[in-house]
Amino acid sequence: MSFTLCLNTSTIKPQPLLEKIRLAGEAGFAGIELWINDVYDYIGHGGEVRDVEKAVADHGLIVPSVIAMRKWGDEEGWEHQLVLDEAKRRFALGARLGAPYIVATPPLTDPRQDHLASRYRELLAIGREEGIKPTFEYISFFASVYNLSDAWRIVQEADDPDATLIVDAFHNWNSGSTLDDLRAIPADRISHYHIDDAHPDKPAKTQKDPDRLMIGDGQIDLAAEVAVMKEIGYAGTVSLELFNAELWAKDPADVLKIGIERMRELFA
Repeated sequence: MSFTLCLNTSTIKPQPLLEKIRLAGEAGFAGIELWINDVYDYIGHGGEVRDVEKAVADHGLIVPSVIAMRKWGDEEGWEHQLVLDEAKRRFALGARLGAPYIVATPPLTDPRQDHLASRYRELLAIGREEGIKPTFEYISFFASVYNLSDAWRIVQEADDPDATLIVDAFHNWNSGSTLDDLRAIPADRISHYHIDDAHPDKPAKTQKDPDRLMIGDGQIDLAAEVAVMKEIGYAGTVSLELFNAELWAKDPADVLKIGIERMRELFA
């Protein structure tokens, strides 16, 4: 059983888009998880989507997913319709870049969950039109869906064969989700896996994105979680996903060299 090692470009966020792609390829990653806003910014400064497509192809990379579709669970009425219009644009762009999935992020401040399954079904229908599957994400420091069990319940409630969720080691640990919560999810309903560590001096349920650390530098028992991923039969794509300003200030090639070495050791 093998995992396909990828880079989420947030790990080297300050770098220009095409440089991120080059660095990922030269570091030895098999795939790159792109942010739609990065592509929008590149186009806004005179670039072309075909430049991004070519860079990805030239470095032999796959795009396991693109990030992200937001606000789909936040708005009502005409504002919600605007969000769905934006979903079509983002989905079409993600599909053109070759991504099978686009990450659908839950509401930041609204704690309601009862409407999210039907809203997620809307996205899944748009995805089938555009050739990409939205995958449900939970965020451990958001007010709405912040743990693995709630995310899996909503995916099931969506009652759609294309409904999946994206698993994240940091969010699992930070939300207090358990290995048994992970064991309850069939491997074929997991679209992708984010790997990251947590600050060693802060308790769970208090950390946010900047507290994510390089694999092996924090307090998460990543080996135990990876063992469960293997146990349930997951053998798909996994991205190193960090949002750490100290790492952003370092030579990105050095960061990625350490990152892929530690991923290879962890997933061996």
